[in-house]
Amino acid sequence: MNINEAIAGRRSVRDYKAKEVDDVAVKQMLEAAVHAPTAIHEEPWAFVVIHDKNLLDRLSDRAKEFLKSGADPIHPDGTNHANDQLVAKDFNVFYNATTLIIICGETTGAFVPADCWLAAQNLMLAAYAHGFGTCVIGLAVTAINTPEWKKELGIPADMAAFVPIIVGVPAGETPPVSRKPPKVLNWK
Repeated sequence: MNINEAIAGRRSVRDYKAKEVDDVAVKQMLEAAVHAPTAIHEEPWAFVVIHDKNLLDRLSDRAKEFLKSGADPIHPDGTNHANDQLVAKDFNVFYNATTLIIICGETTGAFVPADCWLAAQNLMLAAYAHGFGTCVIGLAVTAINTPEWKKELGIPADMAAFVPIIVGVPAGETPPVSRKPPKVLNWK
């Protein structure tokens, strides 16, 4: 597939089969991620790969606790996320995907978050090219960045999780979502 097909075809998938993502495919996605543009060639990113379902379930529960309590600074008022479905006991914030890839970066540097997000886009396009679905899970950021979860996941104290991305085999078709045309403020 060419790059335009990948960009137009990639979707945020929110329903996955229980099929594992093999390590070879994950390594290829990570290789694509590190080919992203990076400010001042710093390459500040590092990755955590989780295949362990029990660990994903525990992390999902912790993320829901933050959302329910209103302690999630990313979604302080729920911003339409704290509905009954998202905090329901049987809901999994990772949509039952078998793999979570967390893109982390150093906590210093003006362009670190941007570099990590650029790496995320490459990773998601590579995943789509391999036939996998992806979705960024912002609901997990606060939980992942707590000292206890950073310790459990091996994220150093001087780094932060910026982009948690689930990867897996889509359970069905994800229809396209309409997009607004580009808003051009000026063209001289």
